[in-house]
Amino acid sequence: QLVIVQSGGGLAQPGGTLRLSCTTTGFRLDYATMGWFRQAPGKEREGVACIDSEMRDGMASYPDSAKGRFKISRDIAKNAVNLVVENLQVEDTAVYYCAAGDLPCVARDSGDWETLFKAWGQGTQVTVSS
Repeated sequence: QLVIVQSGGGLAQPGGTLRLSCTTTGFRLDYATMGWFRQAPGKEREGVACIDSEMRDGMASYPDSAKGRFKISRDIAKNAVNLVVENLQVEDTAVYYCAAGDLPCVARDSGDWETLFKAWGQGTQVTVSS
């Protein structure tokens, strides 16, 4: 079973930049569809970014709420997938999850992404506060 390990997160200030990363061993993540999700207190988990397999086209997609501030990218040399969030807002406070799957995500509505992913990271708390 694929084990995804996340790193990054913690306490950040409003207006700052957040960098999260996830990786695994024994499997090339560039072969997988990868996604980042978050769950804020009292809310359902939501997708914030996904990227299709490099074997397909490696395109990325974001829900309208994440466009402009969120960026997902691959570091193939490190077998990692990164999420950068700029201009952090208090509303970005949430547990963030990295996930891997084998079905394309870009052509799907972000509300449907969660069903595409089979392996999930452990979750990383991000708190945006001054």
